[in-house]
Amino acid sequence: MSDSQSRFGFVSFAETWNGRLAMMGFVIGLATELLTGQGILAQIGLG
Repeated sequence: MSDSQSRFGFVSFAETWNGRLAMMGFVIGLATELLTGQGILAQIGLG
């Protein structure tokens, strides 16, 4: 990667990692919900 390419903002690199982390968060949240039997809001005391 050259110095002229940015890793921040609306660039392909940042959007790819944002998507990957969002998918991981969704899967982890779903797995936690399935394992505990409580929704995410109930787990943090809001539900």
